[in-house]
Amino acid sequence: MGYSSDIIMNALTPREEFYDEQNMFTRIRAYAESEHLEQTYRALDYMRNCHKDQYRKRKKFASKKIPYINHPLLMACQAHALGIRDDVILCSVLLHDVVEDTDVNVTELPFSDEVKEIVGLLTFSVPDGMDKEAAKEVYYRRIRGNEAACFIKLLDRCNNVSTMAAVFSEEKLRDYIVETEVYVLPLADILKNGSLRYNDASFLLKYHILSVIETAKNLILKREG
Repeated sequence: MGYSSDIIMNALTPREEFYDEQNMFTRIRAYAESEHLEQTYRALDYMRNCHKDQYRKRKKFASKKIPYINHPLLMACQAHALGIRDDVILCSVLLHDVVEDTDVNVTELPFSDEVKEIVGLLTFSVPDGMDKEAAKEVYYRRIRGNEAACFIKLLDRCNNVSTMAAVFSEEKLRDYIVETEVYVLPLADILKNGSLRYNDASFLLKYHILSVIETAKNLILKREG
């Protein structure tokens, strides 16, 4: 017996969000309390306040706006599920976009110097007199020198490629895939050849990213062919 039209329609309707931000917030707060992750605990409210009234890019077929904090919270939940229990790393995950997307300066972050360093590395900007592509090369070169930043950038891209088809134009989608291939996926090789700390996690993140971008590539080729 085949599926009913209602089941088919429901199954093929894109999800507006993968997980609810309040549930994820509660989940990370519970982990932070039970595992004595003091900076992670404080970062939850700090991040939520910094990103107040900010939203993720609206999906083409979505009926509601998704609060921006859904993104760092999902990353933190995924990092914890991948076995990351380091307070500095989870705190940096939650704060990774605070400096880039708000008026906060990295020196103002009320967290450890390690956290400030990682967040600073993950903050992209284009200096005066430099074009965006040159700035991008500098940005990724600096990230490559820090394993924690490499891991969080992989985690960030893993989350972003999962929603790119719903928010990007085809031109932007192509550019994002190229950037992922040229700059982001090599970060997984750095972690694979470095310490064992991120070995398993980086393998899973790379597999997820590859699965999504290879699907996107084939759909683009089919449409062109």
